[in-house]
Amino acid sequence: MKVLMINGSPKGKRSNSYKLATAFVEGIKDKTEVEYDELQVCTMDIKPCMGCFSCWNKTPGKCVIKDELTGFIDKYLWADIIIWSFGLYYFSVPGKMKNLIDRQLPLVLPFMVKDAESGSHPTRYDISGKKHVVISTCGFYTTKGNYGSVDLMFDHFLGKGRYEKIYCGQGELFRVPQLSKRTDEYLGYVKQAGEEFVSGGISDDTRDQLNTMLYPKEAFEEMADASWGIEKETGEKADPSYTFTKQMAALYNKASYKGKDIVLEMDYTDIDKKYQIVLKKDGYEVLKDNFLKYTTRIRTPFSVWNDIASGKTTGKDAMMKKLYKVDGDFNLMIHWDDYFGSNKPKKNNTNTASTEKKTNMIILLLPWIAFWVGAAIDGYIGSIASIAVCALTALIFFKNKKTVYDVISSSAVIAFSIIILLCNNASLMVPVSYLSFGLMWSLSCLTKIPLTAYYSMNNYNGESALENPLFMRTNKILTFLWGILYVFTSIWTFFLMKSDYSMYTAILNNILPIVMGIFTKWFQNWYPAHYAKG
Repeated sequence: MKVLMINGSPKGKRSNSYKLATAFVEGIKDKTEVEYDELQVCTMDIKPCMGCFSCWNKTPGKCVIKDELTGFIDKYLWADIIIWSFGLYYFSVPGKMKNLIDRQLPLVLPFMVKDAESGSHPTRYDISGKKHVVISTCGFYTTKGNYGSVDLMFDHFLGKGRYEKIYCGQGELFRVPQLSKRTDEYLGYVKQAGEEFVSGGISDDTRDQLNTMLYPKEAFEEMADASWGIEKETGEKADPSYTFTKQMAALYNKASYKGKDIVLEMDYTDIDKKYQIVLKKDGYEVLKDNFLKYTTRIRTPFSVWNDIASGKTTGKDAMMKKLYKVDGDFNLMIHWDDYFGSNKPKKNNTNTASTEKKTNMIILLLPWIAFWVGAAIDGYIGSIASIAVCALTALIFFKNKKTVYDVISSSAVIAFSIIILLCNNASLMVPVSYLSFGLMWSLSCLTKIPLTAYYSMNNYNGESALENPLFMRTNKILTFLWGILYVFTSIWTFFLMKSDYSMYTAILNNILPIVMGIFTKWFQNWYPAHYAKG
């Protein structure tokens, strides 16, 4: 497969459109072997067409102008796929690229095509097998209504409906490192489009993603206005930290509003600057003075927060290194991505529901609870009931995500039940089961992911929470404490079941987990906030 990219942007390889075109080419290369060439139009000496028509009657098929476009026709004829990449310049292509397009005149013959709707010329060469892709970004929030002249031009010389196009609004955001999470996501879809293009055609799902705005209109225009670093009201130059804070505020997702205004105070300790972002039901407000009582305050060097926003480091790692501190309500930090995530516009699609399976700790606990309660009452009946519960939990996994600890639990309970059925020694197996349960929790702290993290991640952005070192640290502590509780439970259960106080075993073994559950709920909120305060 021979691919020629024509990059018409005056910015050359710094062009935002070039980033998209490069991603598209990467997708093609992932699917097939490619011979690749590209033209950087901005570095070439391309004179405008003189309209002399020498390429028709004096030097057929060759332009008489001697400049760096000599040989372009040969490259054009060599390629199987031609990618036209450019930014939208005043609702059309950049000037030099228009010169290149005009200089394609040698590709056609001077004769008129009969029955052509608006007049046309036949091609000089057989180019029916060539595929064309037009890739462009613009600085408006949407591409709609801005590419009319581009479409008309390419429709004329490529043929309407005979080329693929990827138009992306909000193109300037691809140069902002702080927004790389969203722009990289979009580039991923462009690459996917390249893969699909050479495998039969771009799918409707991928096309929908490519046609989805990077950010909602309001958020984009706020970020675009702030990016100039000029006070909108006075026209004076704005402090970079204020511009940065306004751009961050523009990412606020109003859908995350929980019924109460949040006052986020950004205290940039290294430059002695402080701002507040007030998150309201209908939007946000950035304050430079007349501050309100903060809900959450982040004390951070501006350089550190800028590095976090640009992706040079993560907020999670910076917090663990105590490069910044958080005062007040820590809930905002836990749900930061909800408030200041990609803010990607949501598509109204009521026909598709999320099919992602989630873990469920009830499934983990159910076999154990059935065994402890049943075996304590009647070893034989309780063991039969426990095996039945294990069989039922296997059916529940069709709707839930299974973990290794779910498998271990069901297997262990079945094993203990069978031993009781064979040996009738519930007074020994019940304490041993508590010990096994406690060891399972405690030993999981030695693995990369402690047991509780598999289940509590559902309340903290799913599997992405497993990449949060503070989340993992909190769960390792809790997992270890739960493990120790059940190890000790096995000891007193063993002695109580052999004493005159065996009736109190069930009471004690039910009350302590309830108390531990209350402590867990408190600790999950307290410890991250305590750590973040430094």
